[in-house]
Amino acid sequence: MSPSESTEPWQDPAEVAHVAALGGGVIGRSWTALFLAAGKSVALYDPDPTAEDRVREAVERAWPVLRDLGLTAQPHPSSRLEVCDDPRAAVEGAGFVQESVPERLGLKHGLYELIEPVLGGTTVVASSASGLTLSELQGGWADPVRLVLGHPFNPPHLIPLVEVMGNERSDPRAVPWTRRFYETLGKVTIEVRREVPGHVANRLQAALWREAIHLVNEGVAGVEDIDIAVSAGPGLRWAAMGPTLLFHLGAGEGGLAKFCERYAESFHRWWDDLGDPRLDPPTVERLVLGLAQATGDAPVDELARQRDALIQSFIAAKR
Repeated sequence: MSPSESTEPWQDPAEVAHVAALGGGVIGRSWTALFLAAGKSVALYDPDPTAEDRVREAVERAWPVLRDLGLTAQPHPSSRLEVCDDPRAAVEGAGFVQESVPERLGLKHGLYELIEPVLGGTTVVASSASGLTLSELQGGWADPVRLVLGHPFNPPHLIPLVEVMGNERSDPRAVPWTRRFYETLGKVTIEVRREVPGHVANRLQAALWREAIHLVNEGVAGVEDIDIAVSAGPGLRWAAMGPTLLFHLGAGEGGLAKFCERYAESFHRWWDDLGDPRLDPPTVERLVLGLAQATGDAPVDELARQRDALIQSFIAAKR
């Protein structure tokens, strides 16, 4: 019986006790830490024999942060993590599967072909894919009825947002079920209603970065100053509310309608002047040099720790 023909009742998302994580890279091990923090047992698959050490180390690093944020009161999670060398063993018996293997379509399709026959009849598989579309991913399935997009932001154990998407080939229960499941983990979800490359938030990031690169190329400001202009300016507001709501507040009692009336001409002028750069070698060199001047010799791991500490404080403040 195919999943679409299954008459099994769907499990309450809050009652899912065992999950599978496919892929032990940066995203997969961060998801694993979050699942363990929520009290789940986790079966993780990664073909790299050194993956288990990296995953367990990442969980150890994440645990104090998760505890400080109130996302876990669980004891040490090592006994609830099993690392498998066969994806079929990892997904067997899982109430939910998060797939985070590298974004190579052939690799994902091959993985789906292996796991589909052994999945539970109502088990949702959510892909962390950011660059691939759901319809592309569905090509690896005989019946993709319970495959959904479940795109997080790095690191998933810290950043609340998950973008969830199904389409006409998806079970209509899959998206709302998946959103409820993520929300039991403390995540904030949105539904992507129509397929576009990059989904929602990545496109917003890309639009901002495109203009930042244009300003660098035009000599308007340097890399460091442009980053500061975001992090010390509108970035702080965006951590509180989205741009449309913020502009609604920006006009006072008149709200968004008054804001648009007041600033339409300015925005049209700015939009008409926005750049359209490309990541060609001279541009990349300019960005890399500017970033090196801003960060000095700071290693990536140290910069990531600084990022995570700041994000942790922002999230704690919002809670």
